[in-house]
Amino acid sequence: MKKARHFLTLTDISESELRSLLRSAAMAKRQRTRGSPALAGKIVALVFQKPSMRTRVAFEVAVLQLGGSAIYLGQDDIQLGQREPIKDVARVLSRYVDAIVARTFAHNDVEEFARYSAVPVINGLSDSVHPCQALADLLTIQEAFGHLKGVRVAYVGDGNNVLHSLLQGCGMMGVCVTVATPPAYRPDPAIWQDAVRLGKRHGAALQWEADPRRAVRDADVVYTDVWVSMGQERQRTQRLKAFTPYQVNTALWKHAPRGCRIMHCLPAHRGEEITEQVMEHPRSLIFEQAENRLHAQKALLMMLLGKKRTR
Repeated sequence: MKKARHFLTLTDISESELRSLLRSAAMAKRQRTRGSPALAGKIVALVFQKPSMRTRVAFEVAVLQLGGSAIYLGQDDIQLGQREPIKDVARVLSRYVDAIVARTFAHNDVEEFARYSAVPVINGLSDSVHPCQALADLLTIQEAFGHLKGVRVAYVGDGNNVLHSLLQGCGMMGVCVTVATPPAYRPDPAIWQDAVRLGKRHGAALQWEADPRRAVRDADVVYTDVWVSMGQERQRTQRLKAFTPYQVNTALWKHAPRGCRIMHCLPAHRGEEITEQVMEHPRSLIFEQAENRLHAQKALLMMLLGKKRTR
């Protein structure tokens, strides 16, 4: 049997494949009302340790609109790694379904899923990266500006999994990124160095800046995310104190160019990382970005499952 191809991080695909995925996603968006039989007869399991509205609904709708079926297994259903080892769950599920979307706390868990699965495993989010979100982010930027190369993104906030995948994707597509985080919350050094290397190859500068006002002054897009993610609740007080100077508010917005756009991967904690006024600003791309999760994930599913395969 041919070895399954997995999508655990953006660097699992080539730059040309990423461009192809974005073209396919844009086409899926234009043809959203037509439907497609691309996944007819296919079954996709969604295995979620962490709950999510956007990831779950976007994948379920994507599978259904492509003619397939989706099965949701939450933590109460499967107790991943507790009731039985992940490698056993992966071996069993991959005998029943055609693909697995795994949303886990630890990146090691989704890697173990892929190691033992006979069908494609898609990383729906881990503590290290969020590659499906980055696909939607790149699609959104491309739609807004008509291209990716040379666009300047300022990311303000936590150096988290969303930023890690954004850095990889921007490096691959020639998008310049300035990251503004507190020094103690900078992105993972290995991922940062990899993204810098990718950026150099494609003519995109990636840099870190402690001062968010300096970070946004030449930005085409300002991107932020929550300060306290699931599993970090005990750090809430400490994190709020560290990140308060990095709030995306009207005072910070005044330092950005007039045509600058705003992005947030959601859910947003209004009044924390972003204010109501900026969230509802006419230049916001936030809800277009949320919709693009659907179209990007359709393109990804078609890439991994579009060709007929015997289960």
